[in-house]
Amino acid sequence: MPRTVDERLTTAALAEAANTPAERREEREARDPAGAAESRTPEENYAGPLLPQDICDEMRHRWESIQTGFVDDPRVSVQHADELVANAIKKLAESFAQERARLEQQWSKGSEVSTEDLRQALQRYRAFFHRLLSL
Repeated sequence: MPRTVDERLTTAALAEAANTPAERREEREARDPAGAAESRTPEENYAGPLLPQDICDEMRHRWESIQTGFVDDPRVSVQHADELVANAIKKLAESFAQERARLEQQWSKGSEVSTEDLRQALQRYRAFFHRLLSL
């Protein structure tokens, strides 16, 4: 669901968009950037930050700015916090969509996806699911 410059991503919009065909199509079309996950060990894929370090750093910087701005304009700070959380959730969903798209791409070519690839994908989902429920 493309957004104009004036439209901001919110958690409410993200939840609503997650059920639209356009959002599902965008997720299917996502691709794994340069096989980054393949160059790490399984333990590195499932532990530590859920997003790449540069994205985490950017989001931390944005959070500090939001928190500092609360004193001057609490309402805007809460709106910006919601946008930041929505963007973090979207980035996280995109990383899972990229992994699934990689597997689906192999399936669509008629290639067999190895049990090991599927095992690693399921481990990543399991690790994330357990982390999510433990928060």
